[in-house]
Amino acid sequence: MTNGIIWKLIIVVGVLVVTLTIAGGLIWVERRLLALWQDRYGPNRVGPFGLLQVLADMVKVMTKEDWLPPFADKAVFIIAPAIIVLTVLAAFAVIPFAPGVEVVELNISLLFFLAMSSLGVYSVAFAGWASDSKYSLLGGLRAAAQMLSYEVFMGLSLMGVVMMAGSFNLVKIVETQREMWYCIPQCIGFVVFLIAGVAETRRLPFDLPEAESELVAGFHSEYSGMKFGMFFVGEYLGITLVSALTVTLFFGGWLGPVLPPLVWFTIKTFIMIAFFVLLRASLPRPRYDQLMAYGWKVLLPFSLLNIVVTGGILLAAAN
Repeated sequence: MTNGIIWKLIIVVGVLVVTLTIAGGLIWVERRLLALWQDRYGPNRVGPFGLLQVLADMVKVMTKEDWLPPFADKAVFIIAPAIIVLTVLAAFAVIPFAPGVEVVELNISLLFFLAMSSLGVYSVAFAGWASDSKYSLLGGLRAAAQMLSYEVFMGLSLMGVVMMAGSFNLVKIVETQREMWYCIPQCIGFVVFLIAGVAETRRLPFDLPEAESELVAGFHSEYSGMKFGMFFVGEYLGITLVSALTVTLFFGGWLGPVLPPLVWFTIKTFIMIAFFVLLRASLPRPRYDQLMAYGWKVLLPFSLLNIVVTGGILLAAAN
């Protein structure tokens, strides 16, 4: 009993340390990959290969004046950045990194992830409203509408995986992929989930809530210092979470030959993270009406079609 509790505490501390370290390290990774793909220099001055640039940025953010606008709703303004970090970290609790290496195994772990991603909407909505700025309010409204809309398609795209695995348990979903990864039979669901995941994390090309050319910086226009840094960390934690969940649901999670399971999970996750960065380097930002129309007119029909086809095939196979 005691050994089990100690093991769980080690996993909890390990997940917190690793995820927060990755979130900070992704700043350097993103800059280096963008520089590589755009044929230019990335960070290369501060430390070997520019690795200490992240530390320099952290010092800069932490030493900036933590300004609180006099016209803001102070309590909501302060709590908003913490919500997104807490919800993303809570969602990591159900991710199975390897056999026996997860904070908690729930029979409804996939539903728990969707619930935590839904709560993340409150962060951007509160930030936009509490700032009492028209740019922030517009950014918050955009973010709330975008995240709520694409959560519908994200949830529907996963129903095919749930139907094939027969469970909402992420560990069981990984185990059922020993014969074939779900990215093959659930290719439509995979594409829809990936697009919805990019929209959920508000990354390019779906960074409409923070469109600099239109809204200055969107919902965090009035933020500075550590509170701005928490939004930044929350974004990179979100990228890592969506990448890890994509690997778990569609690419066999920790499954793979020769190498230890945790190594396979890490390699697959970083490949997905690199894909997120590549999107930023290559795709333009659409108009907001195009983004919303694309979701409701294209992704929704495809996700529903995926459910119908998957259900029909499973029903025919059962008979």
